Amino acid sequence: MNPVIEARDLRFQYDDGTVALRGVDFRLYPGETVAVFGANGSGKTTFVLHLNGLLEGQGSVEVCGLPVAKQNLAKIRQKVGIVFQDSDDQLFMPTVLEDVTFGPLNLGLTPEAAFERAHRALHQVGIDEAAAKAPYHLSAGQKKRVAIAGILAMEPEILVLDEPTTFLDPPGQHALAELLRGLPQAKLLVTHDVEFAAALADRAVFFEKGRIAGEGTVAQVIERFGWSRAVIPSTG
Repeated sequence: MNPVIEARDLRFQYDDGTVALRGVDFRLYPGETVAVFGANGSGKTTFVLHLNGLLEGQGSVEVCGLPVAKQNLAKIRQKVGIVFQDSDDQLFMPTVLEDVTFGPLNLGLTPEAAFERAHRALHQVGIDEAAAKAPYHLSAGQKKRVAIAGILAMEPEILVLDEPTTFLDPPGQHALAELLRGLPQAKLLVTHDVEFAAALADRAVFFEKGRIAGEGTVAQVIERFGWSRAVIPSTG
């Protein structure tokens, strides 16, 4: 089985001299869910930003067999959907339906086809009834579902979720886990929420000082790196 994401010896240094990635090797396979752990400044976010070409370092990254390079970015950005930590960063149109339709329209779909995709995505995340509402009238959990619907309407092969449980109460976290469990895409969960990760992830990786310092099941990674299920370091 070929990986949908493959990074080889990925290195990156910011303009201020900060070395953020020091040779990352990583693979994500179709249908797999991987939790990405690590303390603030460990390189997780820098790594994720390489997956759709927002940053470009040394080494190589391939997405669905395509090198992450300028000539492939349009195709790659259709294949990798990133759900931001704060849903308000993704919701900016007057209504939910317009928000979810925005991406497909930018792909060049006709309005009819774009609206069909949007309605299908809203149904998939279980929030059809909010289509005509303004996003700012929604709860945090509803906003998260709309943000995910906006990504699903682009029909990506990979979902990257940055701190997906932020702002969600326990029922909202449970509902989100159930939603994600039912989606067929390969997923990266960048999170400090161990319980959430354990409920979804097939395996976990731990970033430390710009490298993947270890991997295994969520339980194995927690044990190896001394994380507590009750007190988890903040991530970034």
